[in-house]
Amino acid sequence: MARMTAADAAVAILEREGVTHAFGVPGAAINPFYAAMRRARQENGQGIEHVLARHVEGASHMAEGYTRTRAGNIGVCVGTSGPAGTDMITGLYSASADSIPILCITGQAPVARLHKEDFQAVDIASIAAPLTKMAVTVLEAAQVPGVFAKAFHLMRSGRPGPVLIDLPFDVQMTEIEFDPDTYTPLPAYKPAASRAQVEKALDMLQESTSPVIVAGGGIINADASALLVELAEILDVPVIPTLMGWGAIPDDHRLMVGMAGLQTAHQYGNATMLASDFVLGIGNRWANRHTGGLDTYRRGRTFVHVDIEPTQIGRVFAPDYGIVSDAGAALALFVEVAKERRAQLRDRKAWVDECVKRKQTMLRRTHFDDVPVKPQRVYEEMNRAFGRDTRYVSTIGLSQIAGGQFLHVYQPRHWINAGQAGPLGWTLPAALGVCVADPDATVVALSGDYDFQFMLEELAVGAQFRLPYVHVVVNNSYLGLIRQSQRGFEMDYCVQLSFENVNTPELGAYGVDHVKVAEGLGCKAIRVDRPDDLASAFEQARKLMAEFRVPVVVEVLLERVTNISMGTELDNVVEFEELATLDEHAPTAVALLD
Repeated sequence: MARMTAADAAVAILEREGVTHAFGVPGAAINPFYAAMRRARQENGQGIEHVLARHVEGASHMAEGYTRTRAGNIGVCVGTSGPAGTDMITGLYSASADSIPILCITGQAPVARLHKEDFQAVDIASIAAPLTKMAVTVLEAAQVPGVFAKAFHLMRSGRPGPVLIDLPFDVQMTEIEFDPDTYTPLPAYKPAASRAQVEKALDMLQESTSPVIVAGGGIINADASALLVELAEILDVPVIPTLMGWGAIPDDHRLMVGMAGLQTAHQYGNATMLASDFVLGIGNRWANRHTGGLDTYRRGRTFVHVDIEPTQIGRVFAPDYGIVSDAGAALALFVEVAKERRAQLRDRKAWVDECVKRKQTMLRRTHFDDVPVKPQRVYEEMNRAFGRDTRYVSTIGLSQIAGGQFLHVYQPRHWINAGQAGPLGWTLPAALGVCVADPDATVVALSGDYDFQFMLEELAVGAQFRLPYVHVVVNNSYLGLIRQSQRGFEMDYCVQLSFENVNTPELGAYGVDHVKVAEGLGCKAIRVDRPDDLASAFEQARKLMAEFRVPVVVEVLLERVTNISMGTELDNVVEFEELATLDEHAPTAVALLD
């Protein structure tokens, strides 16, 4: 046994649980923990690398981006007492909503002062409890190793999610007996489908004539995308990914038939969903932006739902059959049983051909030569400029919705999105977390101007720590999604960001000079106001990123008002532009099917 501070024990456990990076902001109440991280790096020459955020909420989103990038990652964010913890709440909400494990560690006032309204003493464990799998203020130093071990066990078991550990100053400083060399992580628990359950589900699918698989984010979390594609190919059943499952099957795969939903969806995906008679949902939540009205979504269809969380089965609607299982375990067994039944499987060529035909013909137009630039053209040029290995990062707004409709994703964890919570400002720090997790990747972030302005101070983090990525900012100087929503109230109220910038009159009403702001924070920036300049701007951005190893902002000045296709029901999505034809203008995944 060794005698060490509880903070030293905590850092040793983090290292043995596989943590290599942390994102945070030091402060007085968490300084013992930072001292322990520093000692560990001095002693072994490695230890945990720390990325200094400019805002603690930004640190929590960096941790999210880090986790979402690679299977097995758990992002860690660290802050001091009081407002540092409350700043992390949005990150905890975002992580919890999308089943993302992150560990938030906060400092706290000494135990004896917790009830005395001490400076920056807040009951952060109670505040965070509804958004975490565990939120605890550790009152006894000897409990620190057990609490950290339990945290990793909970984050990895069942439905993944975040944990908050609050460490009073004196608890961190107290010496305890702990042997890090014999520390062993607790095994994670994941439920697994039985053979009888899988056989019953496949029996039900076999009776259908036009089945689809709805692939959710649980497949990404389970690192089971290859199993999904294998199962779809054996059964010859089309796949409709949810927004969180996008990339689980490549966009240009014959059996990828589009996303369904009210916003981040394709016309052909909705049409195929409505034409189906059987739905096998795996690792998905039946989120309302995917389903729309349940009467329309469910009508004429049989549903089997596979999810790792027992309380998800029947939460939104009662399926015809439910299976509680980790997506990877279920898919492995589905593949095994489907292979055994290969000779008895129905011929579904006619149904798949029908789905492919929709994918080839029901396309939204992207090629516009208008000035100011129409946003659809931006995504067309992004598809052309950035390759199949690009990791896209986005969060909310018309920019993200249009990205879901027009961009193409070919691999799991290459669409990194705050799906349910959708907090403004998430994109930039999350992209930095992605860069830390995969420093060799081409990372492209996508924001509207308001999302970008929420946490743009984190650009300085990218400059300081040399985290290069391209940030495409589509600027219409509007809260575009809310402006479009306000059409239902016949108003355009408190959503205009436009003003005449006295320092940059050439911008006209676009207001904020994002180029100057980005450059002032140590980054590179390019402004584009004509569609024919997009391709060269993206090429230049890649060169600047490679040369200077800093974030590069590409701001595109858009037309002020563009309505993006969306609606209230799968069969009532309002389309604002005519359909495109397959031509040389728009390099799409659909064209690769010919």
